[in-house]
Amino acid sequence: MNIKYNRTSTIQQEGKRFDLDITEYDLTIFDKGVSGKIPFSEREGGIKLTTLVNEGKVTEVVVEELSRLGRNTIDTLTTLKFFEDNGVNVVVKSMGNLQSMVNGKKNPIWNLITSVMSSLYELERENILERTEMGRKMYVMNGGKLGRKIGTTENRSDFLNKEKTQKILSLLEKGKSVRDISGRLGVSTKTVVKVRKYIDTNGV
Repeated sequence: MNIKYNRTSTIQQEGKRFDLDITEYDLTIFDKGVSGKIPFSEREGGIKLTTLVNEGKVTEVVVEELSRLGRNTIDTLTTLKFFEDNGVNVVVKSMGNLQSMVNGKKNPIWNLITSVMSSLYELERENILERTEMGRKMYVMNGGKLGRKIGTTENRSDFLNKEKTQKILSLLEKGKSVRDISGRLGVSTKTVVKVRKYIDTNGV
């Protein structure tokens, strides 16, 4: 099977850019709203793809960017090694359709390029987090207020009916940790804990 693997970091991202790829695949797997820091083997789509590979049904995996597999260097390289060990060719479209195998043999420059790019993606993620935190601090230093506007409230029903709250509830019911859910959905751990409290105290 020739499989396309797509991933977006937040549920707000619909992955419309993936529609630009008009190539026909035997199967397209989409992990929507899954942070790149979540190990590939723990994602719903990642588990599905891993299972198919273990069953010997996959010959090629295509990704738009290497960062779709992950933004953690070790996890990304581990995933690529898993594909390699199972004879699966990996194609990265953003790198000029760079392939891990050429004419049935391993591409000699594959390891070098993927190692460097994985490290850069991880560094980019850390820089984004640092810039975001600095931006929040500067906003507060200049008199800005974080959180809900003073004087406004959100009732329990509205909160529980939010799409993101429903997703948090679903993951909590599956036994996922607060930190895991925070990373998957791009929400604060405080929000996840708030939802969990509703479950514990109200039996939601």
